[in-house]
Parts: sequence; structure tokens; C-alpha cells
Amino acid sequence: MLEKIFNLKANNTSIKKELLAGITTFITMSYIIFVNPQMMAESGMDYGASFVGTCIAASLACFFMGIYANWPVGLAPGMGLNAFFTYTVVGGMGYSWEIALGAVFWSGILFVIMSITPLRKWMLDGIPLNLRIAMGSGVGLFIGLIGLKNGGIISGNESTLLSLGNLNQSSVLLSILGFLIISILSIRKISGSIIIGIFTITSIAVFTGLEEFTGIVSLPPDPLPVFMKLDLVGAFDVAMISVIVSFLFVNFFDTTGTLLGMANRAGLVKNSGRIQNLDKAIKADSTSSVFGSFFGCAPVTSYVESSAGIEIGGRTGLTAVVTGSAFLFSIFLSPLSEMVPPYATAGVLIYVAILMLSDVERLNWSDSSEIIPSLIIIIMIPLTFSIANGIALGFITYTVIKLASNKHKEISTSAWFLTLIFLAKFIYL
Repeated sequence: MLEKIFNLKANNTSIKKELLAGITTFITMSYIIFVNPQMMAESGMDYGASFVGTCIAASLACFFMGIYANWPVGLAPGMGLNAFFTYTVVGGMGYSWEIALGAVFWSGILFVIMSITPLRKWMLDGIPLNLRIAMGSGVGLFIGLIGLKNGGIISGNESTLLSLGNLNQSSVLLSILGFLIISILSIRKISGSIIIGIFTITSIAVFTGLEEFTGIVSLPPDPLPVFMKLDLVGAFDVAMISVIVSFLFVNFFDTTGTLLGMANRAGLVKNSGRIQNLDKAIKADSTSSVFGSFFGCAPVTSYVESSAGIEIGGRTGLTAVVTGSAFLFSIFLSPLSEMVPPYATAGVLIYVAILMLSDVERLNWSDSSEIIPSLIIIIMIPLTFSIANGIALGFITYTVIKLASNKHKEISTSAWFLTLIFLAKFIYL
């Protein structure tokens, strides 16, 4: 049956390889079941329900990707998008988490429409590569800033805006130690470095009395406090347009870049250059964002950590199904999840931020009309504490500079379209 569904022999793999690859992918991704509920709880969601929702949404998305697209890629709520959800849409703009979930739903619907129509190619071809790279890097800095803040490594200062935190506090030192553990283990190519870092800091906190041991396994918490609580009508507020667009494009470009990278690693690129089942993989990813909102999650997206499973032999959707099964089993680990303190996950956010910044080297530094708008996006996303505002300022700057530099022919229709939307946001909202 597995051979018929996943074509194991044709993809030069075996059940044993796929099982090992699926477990490896889960280990590298599993930090999200500790980080995501913490972030979503800060928006007002019930922590236990958010924990279960994270596990179920990730599990269903992995199953869908594996069975429908036959790709060895794991999915879960996106890092950066969950921070934008909590700290900008809810915390900064003042919307309820129910309305924010409605925005996630509508952005997912738009993503599905793009994945099944020529809009996907129009958008990919129309948005300058430099601005696409800048979006990912800017989100990375945003995540890093949140990690530094949650770990107490930086703190507010009336005179200088920010300053170094109190290094005499145990929690701050543990945040730094967690980051160093993750970094060192990753450099040494040890699989599961992030989850090892989280467990190490949590264990130290428990043994030193900073946190109380509450158990490891229990029946899952009730998911109903967040299940199907999205407010679809409230998300139709005009001010939410930029939020929906930001959710959509960060998710869209992150997904596309991740899937193209995984295709090369997994041997899914044919001699003709065609990528096997790419359309199905994008449809699986976009659809996952829609039903993920039902479970109280920010947009669900493909994870680059899937490369860990691919590197050890994962070649088919069976890898993703194994990963999804592990996520489903994780709903019984809620006591362990609740024990993990914010300073144990702060190092994760900082480390992930550094990884996301690695694409900066791909920017075209020789063309000022390209690099200046890109740097505006990268800098302004964290400094405005808003992915939407950072992207908006970058696109407006891009269009103005191209016009003033007599390079208006380089402005694509889609870039014009987004610039006008973002201008309307600042003028009328």
C-alpha cells in the first residue's frame, strides 16, 4: 500500500529511510510546539488550546503535503508570521485575536487562488528579487528582536530607546546560554540542536528551582477555546487590508523559496527542469494556511528544517506523514510544553533570526535603486515592530526611487499595484 501511494522504489528510497527522515524532520521542527503557543497566548488565546491547535494544524498539513503532493516536507505555523500576529496585529493595532485569525483565513484563501491561477507566476515574476529577499531578512530581524526582548537580553530605556538587559538575572544568563548551546550544536552538525537547547535550559531551570516540574504526559487540553473562533466579518475592516497582504506575501515568498530549495535537495527536479508535483505542493501549503486558522494558528507554511530529513534520505511524502504523526502524538505532551519558560525559547528566536539573515548576501549591492528599498524593508520591519509597515515603506521607496532615477520601466505592474495599496493605507487609514 505504501509503495502504491508514495512510489518508494521509483524515488530510490525505502520505508526505513522514510521513517528515519520523518523523525529527523520532526526533531528539527518540534521547537514550534513550544514557541508558537507561547506567542499566541500573549495575544489572549488559551495556552493549552493553542498548544493542541499547533500540533493538530501541523499534523494535518504534513499529512496533506505527504499524501497529496508526495513531497518530504514538513509544515507548521510560520515563525515571524506568529510574531506579526501577536505583537503587531493584536498588540500594536489593537484587534482581537479572533479578527486576526480572520485575516489569516482570508490571506490563505487568496494564497489558494494564487496557487491555482496564473496569479502565482504574475506575482513571482513581478516582485523584484531584492525586495523578496529583504522581506525574509526583515522578518528574521523582527524575530530576533522579540527573542532578545523575551530573554531579557535587551530592555526598554527612556533615554536610548533600548539598552542591554540585566546580566545578573538568572533568566537572562540562561537565555544567552540557550542561544550558545543551539549555535554550537548546529555548527557541529548535531541533529535536533534547537530542541536540545530548549530541553537543556528548561532542565536547568527546573533543577535550580526557577520552574516547577509539572509532568511530561497527560490527556490533551481542550482545543475548543480557539477552535473555529475566527472572526471572518471583522477581518473585512479596511485597515486589515495591509495585514492580509502582509500575511499573504510573506507566506507566499517564504513557501515558494523553501519548496524550490527542497526540490533540488530531494531530487524532484527532472532533467527537463520541471519540478515534480510543484503545483500540488504549493496547493497543499496554501490550503494548510486556511484550515490552520480554524485551529487558532498563524499561516501554516513549509519548513526549511525539512532539509534535515531530506539529507538523510527522505524522498517521498511518507517522510511528511511520519512527521505529521509525530506532531499528532505531541498533543499528549502539554505538561512538558507548559514547563518551558520564555527564556528557554528566546535563544531559538535569536538563532532562527540569524539563519533568516543569511540571504542578505544575495542582495544586489551594486544597484542603489535596488539596495536602498531592500534595506528600508529589512530595517523598518523590526524598528516599526510591524512586517506590514516595513514592507509598505520598502515598496513605496522602491517606486519613488525608480521613478526619480528614470528607471520607471523596471517597475512591474504588480509592484505598482502593491505600492498603491500601501500608499492608500498610509493616506486614508
